Amino acid sequence: MQYFSTNKNSPGVNFKEAAIHGQPPDKGLYFPESIPVLPEHFIKNIENYSNEEIAFQVIRPYTGDTIPQDILRRIVKETIDFPIPLVPVTEQISSLELYHGPTLAFKDIGARFMSRCLSYFVHGLEKKVTVLVATSGDTGGAVANGFYDVPGIDVVILYPSGKVSEVQEKQLTALGKNIRALEVRGTFDDCQRMVKDAFADKELTDQLFLTSANSINVARWLPQQFYYFFAYKQWKDKNDPPVISVPSGNFGNICAGVLAHASGLPVKHFIAACNANDAVPRFLTTGNYTPHKAIATISNAMDVGDPSNFGRLLAIFSGDDDRLKKYLSATDITDEQTRNTIKKVFTENNYLLDPHGAVAWLALEEYLAENPAQKGFILETAHPVKFDSVVQPLIDTKIPVPEGIKEQSVKKKISVMMGTEYSELRDFLNK
Repeated sequence: MQYFSTNKNSPGVNFKEAAIHGQPPDKGLYFPESIPVLPEHFIKNIENYSNEEIAFQVIRPYTGDTIPQDILRRIVKETIDFPIPLVPVTEQISSLELYHGPTLAFKDIGARFMSRCLSYFVHGLEKKVTVLVATSGDTGGAVANGFYDVPGIDVVILYPSGKVSEVQEKQLTALGKNIRALEVRGTFDDCQRMVKDAFADKELTDQLFLTSANSINVARWLPQQFYYFFAYKQWKDKNDPPVISVPSGNFGNICAGVLAHASGLPVKHFIAACNANDAVPRFLTTGNYTPHKAIATISNAMDVGDPSNFGRLLAIFSGDDDRLKKYLSATDITDEQTRNTIKKVFTENNYLLDPHGAVAWLALEEYLAENPAQKGFILETAHPVKFDSVVQPLIDTKIPVPEGIKEQSVKKKISVMMGTEYSELRDFLNK
């Protein structure tokens, strides 16, 4: 399998090169030259396969011959060694709980897979690899956990000051060792821009071996397909595929789901559930893509004004906007609606949503109101305790705190404050 740049001005590479370098020199995104289609009998008999076998079959075409099969099987097994249940909540809506991993967020799967791939790829290299990542919330913690104490790899995480939850901040700042956190006086878009500028800085990349752990990186993005297949394995009515509502910020998650669908996974429709950062909903309405400065919301991991993975979404449909709109709709949900949804679902259904899941829930509820014969599920992307300052006042009930969070809460935050100029990041990396 070869990967090309969505900007189409960089040479093709294999999976190993795409994973190690993260982003093409032309600042596009790596995308597979072809989308593998899984055998029909595999999809029809998916209930008979273990999750490990499903994940292995999904990812194997993308890695090609860059990872031996026995090692790839081990990487997959370690990546998904926690439950990923599809929980019925109402007659029409279920919740795919993606928060049972070590950092209580869906990013654990991509980060764990990528860290293990990179650990295999960099073994024996003379130069230490620096993983550079921007986060709007959960990515930072998942990457920090996945790469913690991995030999030969340093991690530098940029996050917007004051725009992540307390739990999220502790997860990405309290580990130490090979994990360093940069607290940026700006937005996630500023952090992402600075990371992209670093990869485009030839003088810097000649000195440092840089790679990315954002969903920019194929090794972080592609394994997010796994849980869509796991959900379908648990879906009861195989003759009536689900509508899937995905909380969408940088669009890596929903893009992975659409890629899974293109590979043969039955899905009736996708909903990109956005908050006030509505660049994609506006594109689907007007046909014009006009990114804007990120707006801070209570669903902070989705506070992305210019989602980088949108280019991959267009690539899946080869620029055919009409076909894209057939399979994908998008809507934007306000903070007030998000709060009301958390309260309503908890009161009426005894199910607790985090703010991102609540955005997805309302988007799906509105869609099903217009399509009452259909059913679907949301992606519940993070444990509600990560947003207890938002959620707890709405339900007037204390959220049980997992042991791992209790242990982390007493650790010291260690971060370096900086502005939004790329020169500050370059100087830090050159130290």
